[in-house]
Amino acid sequence: MTTTMTLTALPDFPLVREGDDLGHLIQEGLGRAGVDLVDGDVIVVAQKVVSKAEGRRLNLAEVEPSEEARSLARTAGKDPRMMEVVLRESRRVLRAEREVVIVEHRLGFVCANAGVDHSNVDGEDGWMLLLPENPDASAARLRRQLETWSGTRLGVLIIDSHGRAWRMGVVGVAIGVSGFPALVDRRGERDLFGYRLRVTQIGLADEIAAGASALMGQADEGRPVVHVRGLPYPLREGSLAELLRPADQDLFR
Repeated sequence: MTTTMTLTALPDFPLVREGDDLGHLIQEGLGRAGVDLVDGDVIVVAQKVVSKAEGRRLNLAEVEPSEEARSLARTAGKDPRMMEVVLRESRRVLRAEREVVIVEHRLGFVCANAGVDHSNVDGEDGWMLLLPENPDASAARLRRQLETWSGTRLGVLIIDSHGRAWRMGVVGVAIGVSGFPALVDRRGERDLFGYRLRVTQIGLADEIAAGASALMGQADEGRPVVHVRGLPYPLREGSLAELLRPADQDLFR
């Protein structure tokens, strides 16, 4: 097992717009960083550039809020049009109060505002960015393109910034996975003292997402893609579904 892992943010990444070939932009970024891909490398991509390339922008001026959205807006003190978009992107609202709306996203995870965001979205006020329609599929497309170009076997993660219950601050988490072991099950293995592990499952995709997010930044850094080398586990097929706790095991929802 490797004991060294390196993360490299691709420099001078251009602003991404709808229709851009994101895979080609990543290839150019790898060249600027002097990185030649090898088997086992991982590419971590910020959700925002994926959503932009896929045209997941929406203008609130074109949104007519429902009565449910207006009621939610009154509770949370938010724009009813934004709340309408949040409802469209959600399975259900779990909590709403004091500028915070926590939902179960249609993709299955719990997050604030269904991932609908205005930060780092160009254009006039009112433009919002939604999460990719199918982040696993988006990751798979990027992976196929980069593997074909490089002749290597890769993993690809698409990540977003989420808050956490009981802790302050946001961290990077995986929302799209391809060719990567999202969850590593160590149950049945032994620790240093011979104790057989009974519950240890590692959220590897989220661990790598958090490290990559630290390099990407949250403001004007302009580093939406990170190359990872030295993953201490072998690649395999994976998906976001591995990370989603089943409802019958969720003690809080």
